[in-house]
Amino acid sequence: MKYIQKYWTQNPLMVIMLLAIFVRLIAVIFARGFGMHDDHFLVIEPPQSWLDGHNFDNWLPSAERNWQPNGSSLLYPGFHFGFFWLLKQLNIIDPQVKMFILRFITAAFSLVTVFYGYKITEKISNTKSANMVGLLLAAWWMMPWLSVRNLVEIVCIPFLIWSVWIVLQKYNHPKPLRWFFLAGILLGVAFSIRYQTIFFAGGLGLAVLFDKKWKEMFAMAFGCLISITVVQCVPDMIMWGYPFAELKQYINYNIIHRYDYFTGSFFKYFGFLLGVFIVPLGLYVFFGFFRGWKKYLIVFLPTFVFLLFHSIFPNKQERFIYSIIPFLFIVGIAGWNDFVEQSKYWIRRPKFYNFTWTFFWVLNTLILIVWTTSYSKKARVESMIYLSAYPNIHNLLLEDAFFQDTRMAPLFYLGQWPTVRQYTMSPDYSPIAKVYKNTTAKDLPDFVLFFTTKEIERRVDSVKKIVPHLVYEATFEPGFVDKVLFRMNKFNKNETIVVYRNADLVPVKRPE
Repeated sequence: MKYIQKYWTQNPLMVIMLLAIFVRLIAVIFARGFGMHDDHFLVIEPPQSWLDGHNFDNWLPSAERNWQPNGSSLLYPGFHFGFFWLLKQLNIIDPQVKMFILRFITAAFSLVTVFYGYKITEKISNTKSANMVGLLLAAWWMMPWLSVRNLVEIVCIPFLIWSVWIVLQKYNHPKPLRWFFLAGILLGVAFSIRYQTIFFAGGLGLAVLFDKKWKEMFAMAFGCLISITVVQCVPDMIMWGYPFAELKQYINYNIIHRYDYFTGSFFKYFGFLLGVFIVPLGLYVFFGFFRGWKKYLIVFLPTFVFLLFHSIFPNKQERFIYSIIPFLFIVGIAGWNDFVEQSKYWIRRPKFYNFTWTFFWVLNTLILIVWTTSYSKKARVESMIYLSAYPNIHNLLLEDAFFQDTRMAPLFYLGQWPTVRQYTMSPDYSPIAKVYKNTTAKDLPDFVLFFTTKEIERRVDSVKKIVPHLVYEATFEPGFVDKVLFRMNKFNKNETIVVYRNADLVPVKRPE
């Protein structure tokens, strides 16, 4: 124990990096599936479909119809297209194996955030604060799990934090312009992964400008502009014939549909972050964040501008704010430690103060173990893997009679691209008899996936009016965390999936 304590004292960054690697390797192995819609259906599904000769969700231009841009930057999906192509050349075709390798790469890339988060905190504050921030970036309960997800909100962070480090490190360099230009390049890449990071870049530029470093600010802005132009314009010119096609569509869509998703008050994100940070960390971080705004302006301002925009914009989804969590830790912990060192209250109560941190780390560790080993969206993924053993599936029906819409089937794990129809209570969908009106027997579903077991007999009988020889195939249960999330909020829709087979089209059940 004394040796460990001595090594920690002498090499805190090394210990933090080893801890970060360890917990991320656990996530790589156990955190299978996908976290939410966007880290799979906007990143994994499209490039795999392109590689297989399909056009998932009509992302690419088609001669059949006058398709519009999807509104998503092609940089990150384009990376996955190249990645999947390479794996295909190596004859690695199993979806679970491909995702295992991808989780490993994503987790390794996330270590950039841990390393530079530590270095930034050490530079603007001290080693004590850097140690605390490093531990949080390594092992805060959500971080390892998020680090293996393909969320653009997470993947853009290493580029943001690297750019901030360059600005801080080269702030008073004799020849700073080339370095600020490089920081701008990285900010442009982050933008091309996640468009909203432009507000972070703008805040960083303002922080530099407030210090009257005009040349540095313009060098950074120029680098950002060059990066965005190359990454955004070239693909759009090739695919759509005009520059910034995807960005324009993205802006138009979000303005038109700004009230169609989750909305909330100005303080929604503050409440969310206070909750996920766990008591007392959330209170410490936000107090320190706003208390230290002036002293740590170079990190505070871009973080605040980003948070302010998302707090004002009506569409509020929790994942939107993930990109600034490391920066909240950096400024918040540095500012909080400044306060504690001067606070008579905390100076007089060292045991109570240590207890608050012990309470946090014990609770955080318990949640970390459960969360990092959770198989997310297990029922949907496993149902597709099960059905992948059947060749030549042409049609699937997703039945979810108790919700306005059903969740999409992750066909990446199926390895096939059948026609997928949905039957729900939504008025946007016709009654099931009309869904298959004027269709031949071969256009009926090969398999029907019923979401939830509620009133399953009645629902099966309803579908049997169209598919008379429907027989039970298999049931897939959600994972433990999926069940907990579903009970907490029915919108998560991590229910049991019951699969039925159309015996007319698929006469033989898959061997066990």
